[in-house]
Amino acid sequence: MKILLSNDDGVRAPGITVLYKALSEIADVRVIAPERNCSGASNSLTLHDPLRVEQLENGFISVNGTPTDCVHLGTNSPLAEIPDLVVSGINDAPNMGDDVLYSGTVAAATEGRFMGLPAIAVSMGAPGHDYYETAAKVVTDLVLRLQQKPLSADFVLNVNVPYCSLKGIKGTRITRLGRRHRAEGMVRGTDPRGRELFWYGPVGQHQDDGPDTDFAAIRDHYVSITPLTVDMTAPVTQQDNVRDWLTNDL
Repeated sequence: MKILLSNDDGVRAPGITVLYKALSEIADVRVIAPERNCSGASNSLTLHDPLRVEQLENGFISVNGTPTDCVHLGTNSPLAEIPDLVVSGINDAPNMGDDVLYSGTVAAATEGRFMGLPAIAVSMGAPGHDYYETAAKVVTDLVLRLQQKPLSADFVLNVNVPYCSLKGIKGTRITRLGRRHRAEGMVRGTDPRGRELFWYGPVGQHQDDGPDTDFAAIRDHYVSITPLTVDMTAPVTQQDNVRDWLTNDL
């Protein structure tokens, strides 16, 4: 099996190195990742500047673009070596609930899906660098299962792994995305030259963390696997609501 591995924390991030070492024991792995941290980049593309690539001493390919650019280069360019699977991560913090809309980690996997390939995004259930080996083992087991029993490329597997040792994991749950309250307000300030600046405030607290959500799985020390589709069409019942709203007299 050939795997294209990317991330949004940057080509030199420790998470991608740990995952590369683990996956290389069971597959042919190629790394194409951003030269810098691109957290929050979502599915953005670099459309108005050229992309430049550099092969590092460890063989990883560094790109001056986004996670989506990296996967596109690896699957749909003169550099492409069409893989069997796209894996993104290991992200050094969770990508759950509403966060997936902004996540560059999830976006890299989504781009693999756009290219018709099965894809996995993997993130740690809490910020930190202590338990990447746990997440790498979880992903390796998933890839081995995919080798034996291929999964449809109609969706992306968004995997969040509890921030603990492998022994601390109670099992796996198939989950849905939870929801957060709105984020706290932006913080206003000034730089050393007196110019006005703004920083994003903290993310919102959990609003929906019911027992079938990704939030609950991580809280209970279970691996959360959320199948994500790229079709953002509202369910039929909600389409009917809009249809009724349009047809009813004012």
